Amino acid sequence: MTKFPSQKWFEKVRQVYNSDSSLHSGGGGACHTRAGFSIGDEHFLIEFDGLECAGIEVVDLADLEDSDFVINMPVGLWAAMIGNIQTHGKADREHTLNSLDLSLEEGITYSPVDDQYRQDLFYRYAQNFQDFFNASSRVATSFN
Repeated sequence: MTKFPSQKWFEKVRQVYNSDSSLHSGGGGACHTRAGFSIGDEHFLIEFDGLECAGIEVVDLADLEDSDFVINMPVGLWAAMIGNIQTHGKADREHTLNSLDLSLEEGITYSPVDDQYRQDLFYRYAQNFQDFFNASSRVATSFN
């Protein structure tokens, strides 16, 4: 079992995602962005290039300014989404990044440099990110 969140967990998901083109539904589009993921006190900067996850870095909160946008959810919400993916093989309608974003008054994304154009990349590439997290269905995951 690999602990979520951790760089090791993200790297395992990356390996699955990059090795199986059936996971790349993404609306048929290539994704070019540096996305920040804030999970409790842990922060990750993930680069997507085309139909691949090109790299993953563990960073400090201040380093998220190098991202186009940040997805920030409480740890419990991340665990609910990943747990749902583990159970069903992919997120059900209530546990997608898009549905979670719409269900919270403040949403789950923000621009660390107050750039709406860059923040909108979340919406443009949301399916790519969901495909990436759906790949976690093949990674044995623990949350403690």
